Amino acid sequence: MSTLNKKATTYLSKSLFIKGLQCHKSLYLHKYHPELKDETTEMQEATFQSGRAVGIYAQKLFPNGVEITYDDLSLSDQLDRTAKELERGTETIYEPAFKYDDIFVKVDILHKGEQGWEIYEVKQSTNVKEYNFHYEDVAIQYYVLKGFGLHVSKAFLVHINAAYVRHGEIEVDKLFTKKDLTDTIVEKQEFVEDGIRKMRDILKGEEPDIDIGKYCSKPYVCDFHGHCWQHIPEDSIFSLRDKGPDQFELYRKGIIRLEDVPVEILPRNQKIQLEGTLYKKNITNKEGVKEFLDTLWYPIYFLDFETIFMAPIPMFDGVSPYQQVPFQYSLHYQKRERTEIRHYEYLAPAHSDPRRELIEKLLGEIPGNACVVAYNKSFEARILNCLKGWFPEYADQINSIIANLRDLMIPFRRKYVYHWEMAGSFSLKGVLPALVPELGYDGLEISDGGMASMAYLRLWETKDPVETERIRTALLEYCKLDTLSTVRILEKLREM
Repeated sequence: MSTLNKKATTYLSKSLFIKGLQCHKSLYLHKYHPELKDETTEMQEATFQSGRAVGIYAQKLFPNGVEITYDDLSLSDQLDRTAKELERGTETIYEPAFKYDDIFVKVDILHKGEQGWEIYEVKQSTNVKEYNFHYEDVAIQYYVLKGFGLHVSKAFLVHINAAYVRHGEIEVDKLFTKKDLTDTIVEKQEFVEDGIRKMRDILKGEEPDIDIGKYCSKPYVCDFHGHCWQHIPEDSIFSLRDKGPDQFELYRKGIIRLEDVPVEILPRNQKIQLEGTLYKKNITNKEGVKEFLDTLWYPIYFLDFETIFMAPIPMFDGVSPYQQVPFQYSLHYQKRERTEIRHYEYLAPAHSDPRRELIEKLLGEIPGNACVVAYNKSFEARILNCLKGWFPEYADQINSIIANLRDLMIPFRRKYVYHWEMAGSFSLKGVLPALVPELGYDGLEISDGGMASMAYLRLWETKDPVETERIRTALLEYCKLDTLSTVRILEKLREM
C-alpha cells in the first residue's frame, strides 16, 4: 500500500486505539492485513455474546432510551441517527456513534444529567481493571465527544457487582456498580492525544518491527498470535510448564529450542519435562504412588461435574454473577475390589433450575462411607460447597462427600508418575493419552468443559427434538468419558 493511501486510512476507532495501546504491530495488522487474524474460537464468541447481553441489561439502568443499532446501519447512518436524536433532545441514547478528528467511537450509554452529558461504559468484569485499559477505553470516548462539541460532565465505568445474589427478578441497580472515573479520564487526555499521534505515525509507515513479548497475551490474547508466533517450534522454551526462568529473557538471548536450554538453570519439574521431551524419559516413583493409593478405599466413586458457562447475569435464585451452576454429573463406582465397575449419570432437562434434582439424586447414589475420587478435586469441592450453600438441609451429607474427596491429580502434579508424552502437563487431557492411549476425546462432538457448557445452553434455545437428542447424547458421552478416564488411570497406577 502506498504512503498516500496509508495517509488516507489512518482513521482510528475505539477498538483500534485499545489494540494499539497493547501493541503497535497489532494495530498495523488490523488495519492493513486483517486476513492474517486467527480464527475466532467458540469460547471467544461466547464471551462476546455474554458481553453483549450485559450491555443490553445495563440499559435498564436508564430506561426508555433510544438505541442506535449497528447491525443494519453503516457508520455514516449511525452518525446521522445519533445527530438526529441529539437534535430531538433525547436524553438517553444507547450505542450512539460519534466521529471527531477522524476517530470513530460508540458509547454504551449516553445520558443527559443535571450538569451535562454522562458517559457510561459497560464491562462484564467485576471491577475496574486499569491493566485492561478500562480507563483508556473511557478516555478515548471523552476525547471524541468533547471534540465533537458535547459538554461531558461525567464519565463512568459500569461493571458487575460480584456480591449480588439473585432473588426473583434481576435487580439491575444491584447487579451493576457505577464507578465515577471523571477526574482520571480528564487527566488522561494528554496521554490519549499522544497515543493518537504515535499510532498515526505507525500507520503511515511500514509494518513495525516488533518481536513477540508478554503483550502478545496480556491483557488480551492478540488476534494475530498465530501469525507472529509461527517461527516458534513446538518444543520450545515456551512449552515449559510450571515456574522457572523468564522465558522471554531466554528468548532474547537466542535460547528458543528446548535442546538449547542449559538444564542446570531449570527447577525440578521443568528439568523433568525437558529431559522427558528430549530423551523420551519417563519417571515412576513407586513409593509415591503407593503412598497415594493408600489414601483410597472401597466403595470407591469417581465423580465429575459439568457446569453452566460462568454467566455474569445469574440464571437462578440464590446465584451470584459468575457462580458456576452444575447441570450434569457422571459417577462411575466400584463397591469392592475386583468387582464390576458400574455407572450413574445425570443430565438436567433444559428450561429449569437443575440444582435441587441434581444434588438429591447424587446424595442418593453416593453412600456416606464412600471414597470419592475426582481429577483436580478443588473443582468438585467448590461445586459441592456451592450446593451446600444453596441447600443447607443437606449440609451434613455434602460435608461427608467433601471430607472423603481424593484428588487423582496428586501423583501427576507431584511427578510421582511422568511420561514424556505429557509434555509437562498434569491435566486429565495431558495424562490420559500417555497412560491410556486407547481412550481419547478425538471424534467426540464435545471434548472439553467449555464446549459442554455451551452445548447445554443450546438445549435452552433449540426447539428441534432431533437436535435436542443429539446434544444430550453428546453431553452424556463426554461426561461419562471423564470419569471412565479416571477409572482407567487409577488402574494404571495400581499396576505400577
